[in-house]
Amino acid sequence: MSSKTKIVVLHMKEIIYTVVFAVLGILLICLLFFMFSSGSKKHTGSEKKYTPGIYTSTVTLNNTALEVEVSVDESSIQSIRLSNLDETVTTMYPLIQPTIENLAEQICENQSLDNVELSADNPYTSQILLNTIEEALKKAAAK
Repeated sequence: MSSKTKIVVLHMKEIIYTVVFAVLGILLICLLFFMFSSGSKKHTGSEKKYTPGIYTSTVTLNNTALEVEVSVDESSIQSIRLSNLDETVTTMYPLIQPTIENLAEQICENQSLDNVELSADNPYTSQILLNTIEEALKKAAAK
Protein backbone atom coordinates (compact mmCIF):
# COMPACT_ATOMS: atom_id res chain seq x y z
CA MET A 1 0.00 0.00 0.00
CA SER A 2 1.36 3.20 -1.01
CA SER A 3 0.29 6.37 0.60
CA LYS A 4 0.44 9.49 -1.37
CA THR A 5 1.24 12.46 0.71
CA LYS A 6 -0.27 15.71 -0.45
CA ILE A 7 1.33 18.94 0.50
CA VAL A 8 -0.79 22.05 0.73
CA VAL A 9 1.00 25.34 0.49
CA LEU A 10 -0.81 28.37 1.89
CA HIS A 11 0.56 31.80 1.40
CA MET A 12 0.23 34.07 4.38
CA LYS A 13 -1.06 36.86 2.12
CA GLU A 14 -4.06 34.74 1.04
CA ILE A 15 -4.91 33.81 4.63
CA ILE A 16 -4.84 37.44 5.73
CA TYR A 17 -7.08 38.53 2.82
CA THR A 18 -9.55 35.75 3.60
CA VAL A 19 -9.73 36.69 7.28
CA VAL A 20 -10.13 40.41 6.49
CA PHE A 21 -12.97 39.77 4.02
CA ALA A 22 -14.70 37.39 6.42
CA VAL A 23 -14.57 40.00 9.21
CA LEU A 24 -15.87 42.71 6.85
CA GLY A 25 -18.71 40.42 5.77
CA ILE A 26 -19.71 39.73 9.36
CA LEU A 27 -19.59 43.46 10.18
CA LEU A 28 -21.77 44.24 7.16
CA ILE A 29 -24.35 41.64 8.19
CA CYS A 30 -24.40 42.99 11.77
CA LEU A 31 -24.75 46.56 10.51
CA LEU A 32 -27.68 45.65 8.26
CA PHE A 33 -29.33 43.73 11.09
CA PHE A 34 -29.10 46.65 13.52
CA MET A 35 -30.20 49.21 10.92
CA PHE A 36 -33.36 47.38 9.97
CA SER A 37 -34.26 46.01 13.39
CA SER A 38 -34.13 49.41 15.11
CA GLY A 39 -36.40 50.99 12.47
CA SER A 40 -39.20 48.50 13.13
CA LYS A 41 -40.06 49.86 16.56
CA LYS A 42 -43.69 50.86 16.67
CA HIS A 43 -45.04 54.07 18.11
CA THR A 44 -45.89 53.50 21.75
CA GLY A 45 -48.35 56.37 22.01
CA SER A 46 -47.11 57.47 25.42
CA GLU A 47 -46.22 61.04 24.50
CA LYS A 48 -48.75 63.69 23.60
CA LYS A 49 -48.04 65.04 20.14
CA TYR A 50 -51.40 66.48 19.05
CA THR A 51 -54.48 68.15 20.43
CA PRO A 52 -57.31 65.73 19.52
CA GLY A 53 -59.70 66.89 16.84
CA ILE A 54 -60.20 67.45 13.14
CA TYR A 55 -58.03 70.11 11.56
CA THR A 56 -58.40 71.55 8.07
CA SER A 57 -56.18 73.32 5.64
CA THR A 58 -57.17 74.72 2.27
CA VAL A 59 -55.60 74.17 -1.13
CA THR A 60 -56.84 76.17 -4.13
CA LEU A 61 -56.98 74.55 -7.56
CA ASN A 62 -58.20 76.76 -10.41
CA ASN A 63 -60.38 78.99 -8.19
CA THR A 64 -61.77 75.94 -6.37
CA ALA A 65 -60.94 75.70 -2.68
CA LEU A 66 -60.49 72.15 -1.42
CA GLU A 67 -60.24 71.42 2.28
CA VAL A 68 -57.93 68.71 3.52
CA GLU A 69 -59.19 67.28 6.83
CA VAL A 70 -56.72 65.65 9.17
CA SER A 71 -58.19 63.76 12.11
CA VAL A 72 -55.84 63.20 15.07
CA ASP A 73 -55.99 61.92 18.62
CA GLU A 74 -53.42 62.69 21.33
CA SER A 75 -50.64 60.57 19.88
CA SER A 76 -51.46 59.61 16.30
CA ILE A 77 -52.86 60.64 12.96
CA GLN A 78 -56.17 58.83 12.44
CA SER A 79 -57.24 59.83 8.92
CA ILE A 80 -56.68 62.27 6.09
CA ARG A 81 -59.27 63.13 3.46
CA LEU A 82 -60.57 65.84 1.17
CA SER A 83 -63.78 67.16 2.71
CA ASN A 84 -65.46 69.07 -0.11
CA LEU A 85 -64.43 67.05 -3.15
CA ASP A 86 -67.23 67.07 -5.70
CA GLU A 87 -67.71 65.50 -9.13
CA THR A 88 -66.56 68.53 -11.11
CA VAL A 89 -63.25 68.69 -9.27
CA THR A 90 -62.61 64.96 -9.72
CA THR A 91 -63.40 65.35 -13.42
CA MET A 92 -61.00 68.27 -13.83
CA TYR A 93 -58.31 66.74 -11.59
CA PRO A 94 -58.61 62.95 -11.88
CA LEU A 95 -55.36 62.32 -9.98
CA ILE A 96 -56.35 64.22 -6.85
CA GLN A 97 -58.36 61.43 -5.18
CA PRO A 98 -55.83 58.59 -5.72
CA THR A 99 -53.01 60.89 -4.65
CA ILE A 100 -54.65 61.89 -1.35
CA GLU A 101 -55.49 58.24 -0.64
CA ASN A 102 -51.89 57.18 -1.29
CA LEU A 103 -50.48 59.94 0.93
CA ALA A 104 -53.03 59.26 3.68
CA GLU A 105 -52.15 55.57 3.72
CA GLN A 106 -48.41 56.25 3.99
CA ILE A 107 -48.75 58.98 6.62
CA CYS A 108 -51.19 57.03 8.82
CA GLU A 109 -48.97 53.94 8.62
CA ASN A 110 -45.72 55.78 9.42
CA GLN A 111 -47.31 58.44 11.67
CA SER A 112 -44.92 60.93 10.10
CA LEU A 113 -44.49 63.10 7.03
CA ASP A 114 -40.87 61.93 6.77
CA ASN A 115 -39.99 59.41 4.07
CA VAL A 116 -43.28 59.77 2.22
CA GLU A 117 -42.82 58.52 -1.32
CA LEU A 118 -44.31 60.88 -3.85
CA SER A 119 -45.89 59.29 -6.89
CA ALA A 120 -43.77 59.42 -10.03
CA ASP A 121 -46.90 60.01 -12.12
CA ASN A 122 -47.96 63.15 -10.27
CA PRO A 123 -45.18 64.53 -8.05
CA TYR A 124 -46.47 68.11 -8.12
CA THR A 125 -49.96 67.17 -7.00
CA SER A 126 -48.45 65.01 -4.26
CA GLN A 127 -46.19 67.82 -3.06
CA ILE A 128 -49.05 70.35 -2.98
CA LEU A 129 -51.23 67.98 -0.96
CA LEU A 130 -48.32 67.05 1.34
CA ASN A 131 -47.72 70.75 2.10
CA THR A 132 -51.42 71.19 2.86
CA ILE A 133 -51.40 68.17 5.19
CA GLU A 134 -48.33 69.60 6.92
CA GLU A 135 -50.17 72.90 7.52
CA ALA A 136 -53.09 71.06 9.10
CA LEU A 137 -50.76 69.03 11.32
CA LYS A 138 -49.05 72.24 12.48
CA LYS A 139 -52.47 73.43 13.67
CA ALA A 140 -52.96 70.12 15.49
CA ALA A 141 -49.57 70.12 17.23
CA ALA A 142 -49.76 70.08 21.03
CA LYS A 143 -48.56 73.26 22.64
